[in-house]
Amino acid sequence: MAEITASLVKDLRERTGAGMMECKKALTENNGDIDAAAEALRKSGLAKADKKASRVTAEGRVAAAGNGGNAVLVEINSETDFVAKDGSFVALCDAIAAAALSSGAADVEALKTAKLASGETVEEARAAAIAKLGENIQVRRMVRVDGNNNVAAYVHGGKIGVLVELAGGDADLARGLAMHIAAMNPPHNKASDVPAEFVAKEKEIELAKMSEKDKAKPAEILEKIISGKINKIVNEVTLYGQPYVLDGDKTVEAVVKAAGADVLGFQRLVVGEGIEKVQEDYLAEVAKAMQV
Repeated sequence: MAEITASLVKDLRERTGAGMMECKKALTENNGDIDAAAEALRKSGLAKADKKASRVTAEGRVAAAGNGGNAVLVEINSETDFVAKDGSFVALCDAIAAAALSSGAADVEALKTAKLASGETVEEARAAAIAKLGENIQVRRMVRVDGNNNVAAYVHGGKIGVLVELAGGDADLARGLAMHIAAMNPPHNKASDVPAEFVAKEKEIELAKMSEKDKAKPAEILEKIISGKINKIVNEVTLYGQPYVLDGDKTVEAVVKAAGADVLGFQRLVVGEGIEKVQEDYLAEVAKAMQV
């Protein structure tokens, strides 16, 4: 049998990201053949990925990549925030976002076969990360914008990602709007985008809240009062109606129109939204993150 040197173990570890003992074992089982050992570790990683596939992944990161009028956001989930902050996981997320942008993948299923700069596919890199970090890792969602407009991709703290597409204006305005959306989370873009059912329901609620004295006022006055209340509510739930976070004296609509621009649309991803999280204490989280 070929000698399993520390240098050989080190080379395999750098190549695969697997633990030292796993590398030594793989080299021993493959008679010191580093290529065969690397392949064995990859297969082992896939097996581990299958075993961990049912674990809840409610933590993770949103990563962004952009180039001119093209941009993507990708949500990659882990089981714990401990792993979400790991340097290799952060690097994986950035690499996946870059692959999503360059490949033109339209959805997560297509993204799985896209290749990273390393030559691995996204799915292969995901399986290897599971083997290294000991947690279920999932590429959950992606959104993209492709065109010739001003597009901003903004990520806040790795947890909230926003894409904004702007006709006219400039890159600074697009980024400012993305920051606003990250902070204020408007459900809709403009008043025309608010569902009629929502407006009707709010009118019903506001009318029910009014005193009998107000309800007895002439119809045109009553309608004016209700309309004022509904306009305020609509402003609160639309990007255009909200006070701009970078200039609270102006609405977003006023800022956008002053720049001769128009917001064509936006998308916002928050890590783990809609996933029921499993509550664990910090020590348990660390112990799980240390498992391979």
